Amino acid sequence: MTFLLAAVMGYLLGSIPFGLLLTRLAGHGDIRRVGSGNIGATNVLRTGNKAMAALTLLLDLGKGAAPVLIAQDWSQTAGLIAAGGAILGHMSPIWLGFRGGKGVATALGVLIPLAWPVALAAAILWLATALLFHYSSLAAVVAAVLGAGLAALTADRATASVIAGIALLIILRHHANIRRLIAGTESRISFTKS
Repeated sequence: MTFLLAAVMGYLLGSIPFGLLLTRLAGHGDIRRVGSGNIGATNVLRTGNKAMAALTLLLDLGKGAAPVLIAQDWSQTAGLIAAGGAILGHMSPIWLGFRGGKGVATALGVLIPLAWPVALAAAILWLATALLFHYSSLAAVVAAVLGAGLAALTADRATASVIAGIALLIILRHHANIRRLIAGTESRISFTKS
């Protein structure tokens, strides 16, 4: 029963589409009609509103971290289940016809209570790759792969397995981006818009 509660809590918190809600409140309409059509912070950044993108990022981090922190008080396994639920909720929210985001910020939020050194390394890798190449998708894939590798070396087996599963989901969600990166047609992100 505890595990079911952890899964449901993780899913429901993870499924809150903060990017969509914030852009609608700010008068930008449906964020799914802008840029990549994604509901995450990177696409919110494409509206030109850096503050709203930063708030989306923080809220998506929070909805990943919160259910894990709560469920970890019950047991380590409950925390891991809540982590998976939060990622699935963000990627496939019931409120949006199971069409959600790619899970990068929410995954980072999940990593903070699961394995904070891995979270820190993944965040640095994402930022360095994004600043160097200006591709959010490339940064996400690099951070996911190397984060999973670091977890395999530093975390316990159960935690490392969950982190590897999350990394795999992130890579799968970026399959179209990876094809565009290979073709040279992927959209770049800019950090200089007002």
